[in-house]
Formats: sequence, C-alpha cells, structure tokens
Amino acid sequence: MIYTGGTIGMNHNPHTGALEPFDFEHLLSRVPELEQFQTEISTYQFSPPIDSSDMSPQFWIRLARLVTDRYDEYDGFVILHGTDTMAYTASALSFMLQNLTKPVILTGSQLPIGQLRTDGKENLITSIEMAAARHQDGTPIVPEVGIYFNGHLMRGNRTTKQSADEFNAFESFNYPHLADAGVQITYHEDMIHRPNYRKPIVPQFELDANVIIFSLFPGVREDLIRHIISTPNLRSIVMRTYGSGNAPQSPWLISALREAHRRGKVVINISQCLQGRVEMGRYDTGFQLKEAGVISGYDGTVESAVTKLMYLQGKYEDPEIVRKFMRQSICGEITV
Repeated sequence: MIYTGGTIGMNHNPHTGALEPFDFEHLLSRVPELEQFQTEISTYQFSPPIDSSDMSPQFWIRLARLVTDRYDEYDGFVILHGTDTMAYTASALSFMLQNLTKPVILTGSQLPIGQLRTDGKENLITSIEMAAARHQDGTPIVPEVGIYFNGHLMRGNRTTKQSADEFNAFESFNYPHLADAGVQITYHEDMIHRPNYRKPIVPQFELDANVIIFSLFPGVREDLIRHIISTPNLRSIVMRTYGSGNAPQSPWLISALREAHRRGKVVINISQCLQGRVEMGRYDTGFQLKEAGVISGYDGTVESAVTKLMYLQGKYEDPEIVRKFMRQSICGEITV
C-alpha cells in the first residue's frame, strides 16, 4: 500500500480549519479492520505527502519505480491518491507498466478517513481485497491499473472524475466497470485485460510532457490558437472539440491545424462530451479536421490522451510513429 497523499489521509488544522496531511501511521490506526486481512500488508509513504493538484510526471515515474522495484515481492499494489488528478495518474501508470500482470489499484476518498461519514474506509478495504483476489490457478483476477471508488472498479485509463461533492466521484463513461462491490464483489471478467503471464513487466521511466490541452468554444481567437501552435518545443496538442469531434469551419483554424501538422506537431481530437466517441467522418466539420492532419481520439478520455502522448513522446522522436500508436489501443484505453 503506497500513500501519496490526498483527502483520505488528511485532518483539520485546528488553527486554520483547512485540511492538511497527517502521519500515515495515524491513518492506519483509523482502520483497525486491516488487521482482519489474512494477507500481509506492507506500507510506503511519500514524505512529505503531496496534494494531488501537485502531481507531476516526476511522481508518476517515482510510482512506476516503486511498483517495478518491488514487483516480485508482492501480489498487488494499492495506491492512496488525491482525487483531483487520480485519473491522470492511473492513465499514466497503465502506459508506463506494460505487460502488467498484477493489480495496481488507485483509491482515495471525498472525506478524510477520520471523519464519521468518511467513504475512505470502504474504498481502502475493498481496494485491498481486490488487489489480493486470485483465481483458483493463482493468477490475479484484476491484472491491470484500476480506480476503485464508491462500489465500482474501473479501468484506470478510461476513468474521469465526475463530481467534487458526491461519493460517486469517478465514472468510466465509455467502458463498463471491471467489478461492482455490493454485498458480494462481482467481477466482470470479460471486461478485464488478460496479459501474457509468461512475459515480464516492461516499465518505461521516460515521459515527455511537451503537450498541451485546449478547448474550442464559440469565439475562440485565431491569434491565441496560432500562438499555442507556434510554442517552441511543443510536440502535441489535445484539442477538445464539440460533440462527435466537430470544430468551427473557420478557414484560419483549418489553416493553423495544417501548419501544426506540417511542423510535426501531433493533434488529437477529443470530444468535450463525457460520453460518446469522436467520428470525424460523421459531419463535414469533423472531416475537415481529418483532412488537416488531426487524429481521432476515438472514445478516449482527456487524461488518457495526455498521458499516452507523454509516454509515446518519451519513447519515440518521430511524430509519425507517435501518430501511428495514437491510432491504436495500447492497453485498452480506446475502442478502435
């Protein structure tokens, strides 16, 4: 169990009233139920704990190394993480830990674990149970990176934070749940990735964060878009479009996107809608984007597209190779 920080391990500062991290051992003392597990649980704490809004690729690399360095010692890993960037971290780890054959489950809470109505206890206990779950042949039931929250286990690179206030903080809008926890835990095994257990894990510790996200909106300005596209060292853009991947038919926008493609920048089309997929051949506005060299993000999330680009850019210099793999599903992040 790796504690990075987040609301689950926070307490109220008596002077300011604000939430702040407290000692991990204190967190564990609030969950005496952990002693009932028959499996042995080891812990590791980020010191100091970090707020999830401070999460960065450097911390993802640190997490990936923690998992791979201890990979042969443990049956599974549970990462306690703040909710704001949890979907980004889960997506990044899914790409960085290729041929993962053990569970890596991220969880957290909306209320600190010391509060009476906390959701943290159930999230933590069930995540540990899922990370330890095995088939009769000894293989893990969930050998992939997932997010568990409020009774649902979801594929990490398919998940988005949907609410800042509800316990049901996360949802996987374009891919079914991997498991649902009620009185019993029901695993949807036909939805769970099956790795090749004969091959070793293949980690990658290099990420290139020269990527940016921008959203189209009525009145978007040409000078700002062209300024973004001409940014030095920028290698890729996640462009959040309307509906099924549509954009204004402004000649300047198509011209700017063609220029970005000519300069070797990879532009990915992701819908601003939480549910559905990009289909650039459906309307003429989307078709023009395709003609300008923009790549469909299919039914992927923004979090997945950004971290996949960082992963691919850390591995390949050639933008054509990056474009090639952005059109393919590497670990179940899109439906092609």
